[in-house]
Amino acid sequence: MSSVRKNNSSVKFIKRIMNFKSGRRKPIIVSPEELIKTEFILPGQHLPLIIKPQVNDVNLIAWVANNRDWLETQLFKYGGILFRNFNIKVVTDFEQLIKSISGELIEYSYRSTPRSQVSGNIYTSTEYPAEESIPLHNEMAYARSWPKKICFFCVKAATEGGETPIVDSRKVFQQLDPKIKEQFILKKVMYVRNYGQGLDLQWQNVFQTTNKLEVESYCHHANIEFEWQDESNLKTRQVCQAIATHPRTGEMVWFNQAHLFHISNLKTAVRNSLLSVLKEEDLPRNALYGDGSRIETSVIEEINQIYQQESVTFSWQEGDILMLDNMLAAHGRKPFIGDRKVLVGMAEPYCAS
Repeated sequence: MSSVRKNNSSVKFIKRIMNFKSGRRKPIIVSPEELIKTEFILPGQHLPLIIKPQVNDVNLIAWVANNRDWLETQLFKYGGILFRNFNIKVVTDFEQLIKSISGELIEYSYRSTPRSQVSGNIYTSTEYPAEESIPLHNEMAYARSWPKKICFFCVKAATEGGETPIVDSRKVFQQLDPKIKEQFILKKVMYVRNYGQGLDLQWQNVFQTTNKLEVESYCHHANIEFEWQDESNLKTRQVCQAIATHPRTGEMVWFNQAHLFHISNLKTAVRNSLLSVLKEEDLPRNALYGDGSRIETSVIEEINQIYQQESVTFSWQEGDILMLDNMLAAHGRKPFIGDRKVLVGMAEPYCAS
C-alpha cells in the first residue's frame, strides 16, 4: 500500500513539473522514461518509433526542449518518430514544437508541388486530388539543398485512407541492384522542367517571384541551367545527387526524385496525350541520367518496387505529429475519402557539397 502511495506522489510531482504554462522556467532534469513510453506499430518493425505520454497532461513542447539530445539519437536510429496522444491541437503549438526540436522553420522554395501557406512557414501538405496517390520520396531531393527535418501534423484524419506511407532510405539503397546504384552514382540525375504551359506549376509559383532577374540569380547560385523560350515559358535543367551520405550518421541513402519526374510516372493516357502535342524534351518535367541519356523504364520500375516493398503504413489519428529525418526516411500519400488536413513544417537547411 505504501508503494502505491509513493508512486501516486511521484506521478503528481511529475504532473506539476510539466503542467506549467507561464512564469520563469527553471532547468529540470527528468529522464524521458518517466514521462513517456515508446512502442512500434508491429514487432520487428522499427519505423516509426511511437512516443506516447506515460501520464496525463505532459507538455510535449517543454518535454522536447528538455530532451533534444535523446530525441536526436532516436531519430538517427529509426529515421522517424510519431508523437501520439499529446495535447497538440493548434498550428501555433505545432510550429513551436518544431522550433523546440530544430530551431527556425524554413521556407518552401524552388517548389515542385502545389501547397498553401497556413502560418509563417507552415504549409498544407501537397494539394493533389484526393483520388491520387503521391509516390514515396524525400522532400526536395530533386535539388542540391533540402531540409534535414520535415514534420507533419494531422489536424483532421480522412474518413477513409489518406495514410502517409514511409520508408527507410537506407534500406532502399541497400536493396537496389548494385548495377543500378553504380549507374546513378556515376552519372547522377538530371531534372528537366518546362514552366508556363498551363500543365504544371508556373515559374512564378516555383521560384516565389514575378521578377525574372531573381529567377536567374537563383539559378546561377544553384547551378541550374535556364532558358527563357519566350516571355512566359522557361526551361531549366539541373544535375543533382542520386545518392547522399548522411552528415551525422555517415550512412549511404537513396536520395533523389528520378522516379517522380520520370516520364513513366505519368498515367498512360496522360502521357500519350501530352506526347501527341509535345516533344519529350518539352514535357512539363522529366528525369534523365546526368549525362542527358534516358533512364530506362525498367530501372524506374525496380526503384518503385523497392519503395513499395520496404514501405510502412500507419493510420493517422487527429493530433498525431510525425517527425522524419528527411535524408533517412521518405514519405508519400495514399488516396483518401472525406476531408483530410495534414500540415507540414520543414527545418534545418542543408546544402550538398
